[in-house]
Amino acid sequence: MADKQKFPSEIIDLPSGGKLYGKDNPLSSGKIEIKYMTAKEEDILTSQNLIKKGVVLDVLLDSLILTEGIKSDDLLLGDKNGIMIASRILAYGPEYLVEIQNPVTGEKFEHNFNLADCPFKELPEDADYSINEFMMELPISKCKIKYKLLTGVDEKNIIKESQARMKFGQGTSEITTRLKHSIIEVDGKSEIGIINTFVDNMLSKDSLALRNEMNRITPDIILIQDIEMEGEMVKVNIPMTTNFFWPDVTA
Repeated sequence: MADKQKFPSEIIDLPSGGKLYGKDNPLSSGKIEIKYMTAKEEDILTSQNLIKKGVVLDVLLDSLILTEGIKSDDLLLGDKNGIMIASRILAYGPEYLVEIQNPVTGEKFEHNFNLADCPFKELPEDADYSINEFMMELPISKCKIKYKLLTGVDEKNIIKESQARMKFGQGTSEITTRLKHSIIEVDGKSEIGIINTFVDNMLSKDSLALRNEMNRITPDIILIQDIEMEGEMVKVNIPMTTNFFWPDVTA
């Protein structure tokens, strides 16, 4: 911690506003302190070992976070996204030149996005964010589900499980794996076996309804901007390429 404090830093806002972390958590303020990137962080970004393991961004964020006692694993996924954007802006500025494709003509061209113009998602007023537990009655089965929003540690576990399934030739199961990590109770029952069996046999309409509701209430930063194509304004997802943290790599 002492070494980190030698570098300039900024206190940034979190997309969640600090909700869901609990009053005793330093993130409950809705802010987090991160330091400016240095050559050390550039070494992290180019580490082939970390890239191969799929943990390069987690190690990067852990190196940048100054708020005591907080690691990337503790963060809601939307807050991790917000910190990633903020750290890139602090390191290289808000301009992000990247190649995109016209969805109609297929033509590729470069566009300069302004990352500082990416707003936080507006959270719905009808959701209770006092604790990371939410209730929903599924529309078809009428089962009452209690679920949570995923954090960095959940994401790591999901990736490990998915990789294990692929290794043993069991195919991908991202949707069911995410639901198994999100759902806490089914009709008041919290046993892992019951939850896993329920998810494996979940009706597709119920699954879609739950995932849509989770997406609706999940804090995040919006990585979509309007750009002009063929004389019309079109909404475009900002692509995350290798140039995101290396803006001059092709210069």
